Amino acid sequence: MSTPLALASAAYPEPPATLGYRFPAEWEPHAGTWMGWPQRPDNWRNHAVHVQRAFVAVATAIAQFEQVTVCANAEQVATARAALPGQIEVVCVAQDDSWFRDTGPTFVVKAEGGGQRSVAGVDWQFNAWGGEEGGLYDSWDRDQAVAASILQMRGLRRFECPIVMEGGSIHVDGEGTLLTTEECLLNSNRNPQLSRAEIEGWLRSMLGVQTVIWLPRGLYADDDTNGHIDNFACFARPGVVLLAWTDDESDPQHSISLEALEVLSKARDSQGRSLQVIKLPLPPPLHITKEEAAGVEVVPGSKARVAGDRLAGSYANFYLCNGGVVVPAFGGEAAEADERARQVLADVFPERRVVSVQSREILLGGGNIHCVTQQEPAAATG
Repeated sequence: MSTPLALASAAYPEPPATLGYRFPAEWEPHAGTWMGWPQRPDNWRNHAVHVQRAFVAVATAIAQFEQVTVCANAEQVATARAALPGQIEVVCVAQDDSWFRDTGPTFVVKAEGGGQRSVAGVDWQFNAWGGEEGGLYDSWDRDQAVAASILQMRGLRRFECPIVMEGGSIHVDGEGTLLTTEECLLNSNRNPQLSRAEIEGWLRSMLGVQTVIWLPRGLYADDDTNGHIDNFACFARPGVVLLAWTDDESDPQHSISLEALEVLSKARDSQGRSLQVIKLPLPPPLHITKEEAAGVEVVPGSKARVAGDRLAGSYANFYLCNGGVVVPAFGGEAAEADERARQVLADVFPERRVVSVQSREILLGGGNIHCVTQQEPAAATG
């Protein structure tokens, strides 16, 4: 088996970390946010008309705080432009679906002195969350090209990585600690040829991290992503982790959250700190309705949406932008939980304005606000 550095040398002389790059925390200054534009009728009900409105709401909320660029397929550019506020940029970028957390570049930064830093991007391999073993659709060539398209558009250096990885499967504190799940990164449908140690080697060499904290599982029913960390737990700041939580011992989620709490309580970050864990209450269990399932086209090779299936609803799937927190809300039976989660996040981020966005339509497609956004770090740190 080749070492990560040996494999990396085929694509570039040295890996990003060796050159001084690191993956910054999401709370560091942004140049802006990248989003896609949904249209797949085999994932979004009623030809995506409902979820497009949800994307508009998310983009509009983020645009209160920073620049937003929405990328759409050529046949959808006019639709996106007409639906979005004028201050939001719309560009043509080919895509199979709109999960830019996973298909967009993972931006890394390198300190250059004087409060400036250079920005580059890691371009992972993508296999639609599992390829032939559970992938959500059977063709993802356009998704694989999204990261390169964005980096070329911005004139930024691209580090192509030969392993399968999605941005939603990793969270960092910006100081050398990375949080992930075994359920996803060690899944046989991603990189079966790599050991846990080898995967950690790739994370260190591509992202400049030193410590990897592995939670056993992600959120219950998050089968689409095989337990992405961004739907379950995240850093709020160095040394502080938000963890999706339920007190209902009859809910299968309870044992998963308890298991994660035990791991986090024993963990130390790259600076040797123990972690403070803040419980972020979950919404009540949410399920796909018959009407919602019926609106999704059944296409061979794509995952079916089945009435009654539990949705992987979580408030941990929020997005930090310059001065703001954009958090999912589900309404209806979850209205009280929506407000409870909003208040927890307001307490955790007192320096930011918390904005809730109704996002059930995004959840129906398998993710939420963090999954459909990708931050581009600012070149200036001040």
